[in-house]
Amino acid sequence: MSGLLKFRYILFLFLLVACKGEPSEKQAEELPENAASEEEAPGESSGNTILFFGDSLTAGLGLEPEQAFPALIGERLDSLGYDYQVVNAGLSGETTASGANRLDWVLRQPVAVFVLELGANDGLRGIPLSETRKNLKDIVERVRESDSTTRILLAGMQLPPNMGPAYTTEFREIFPELAAQHNLHLIPFLLDGVGGIPELNQQDGIHPTAEGHRILADNVWEVLGPVLQAEALQAGQPGGDQTPGTASDTRP
Repeated sequence: MSGLLKFRYILFLFLLVACKGEPSEKQAEELPENAASEEEAPGESSGNTILFFGDSLTAGLGLEPEQAFPALIGERLDSLGYDYQVVNAGLSGETTASGANRLDWVLRQPVAVFVLELGANDGLRGIPLSETRKNLKDIVERVRESDSTTRILLAGMQLPPNMGPAYTTEFREIFPELAAQHNLHLIPFLLDGVGGIPELNQQDGIHPTAEGHRILADNVWEVLGPVLQAEALQAGQPGGDQTPGTASDTRP
């Protein structure tokens, strides 16, 4: 892919856990599954890897790989002189439970920054929020156990109002609460400026267009940029003199 020398788009083959019985209306609206053939195991990269671990929002469902926000982050890193390799480990249809099940596979490589974007499919399926919270907590703890130096960014998510006010409110609060409890960098709302805007979403009304993904990349960079800048300044590496913007961050 032209201009994406450090970007590897990794596709995984995993069987996702299916819900029993006939799909409900909530299930029918979920981010759809899109499992594909496994091309390459993510175990060959250096320690300068930024790994995006999520569902179809991360995978860029309906778009070319280079149009998804992880690839756009990779382009920005290159332009600023950062020596990082971006790995897109997004899998359409992923829930927090299935994500936890495949986590060990993606952690076979050293990871400098782990961007966790999961939970939307849990909410659209009406999965008990205690399970979503537990699974996200488990993923965070296992990433830290694998390498205590890995920086973790947690992408906040919100649900449409038809899920009910109590459920949607509690769901939204999961992400800032986990970020505070586990000292994570928080992206307040990944779909900020995109969710609910028809012209920035594909026909399903859920998955962003290429233009929408450019906004998602900006939302991620507001948090990721300062993290990388601080690391570069500390290490005296190129990129440390950049001004990537301000962050919404729970870490000092």
